[in-house]
Amino acid sequence: MVKGDPELVRTLIELRKAARRHEAPIWAAVAERLARARHSVPPVNVGDLERLASAKETIIVPGKLLSHGELSKPLTIAAYRWSGTAAAKVAKAGGRTITIHELLHNQPDGAGVRIIV
Repeated sequence: MVKGDPELVRTLIELRKAARRHEAPIWAAVAERLARARHSVPPVNVGDLERLASAKETIIVPGKLLSHGELSKPLTIAAYRWSGTAAAKVAKAGGRTITIHELLHNQPDGAGVRIIV
């Protein structure tokens, strides 16, 4: 279990409960990635999302979203953390950044959500 970050511990518990309650394996997969050591989960850059995601897609980044690169399409991006510059680039492209906790409550079954690592 993760020590030292009560917010992360709470998020992991909620994700695991939601995975069982809604029979949504995506939440278990996100919890498993968030529980890993930080150095084993590389950050994702907005430029990576430009290449890998389609417009209007809902994406989970189980870690940190950073600002390297450009984004030209609107995306809803749920991440554990993000830089201010990354959030500004997402907003400029017409998208939005939300917490994983918010996404979990908005889409408890995880339908239409994709993990990018």
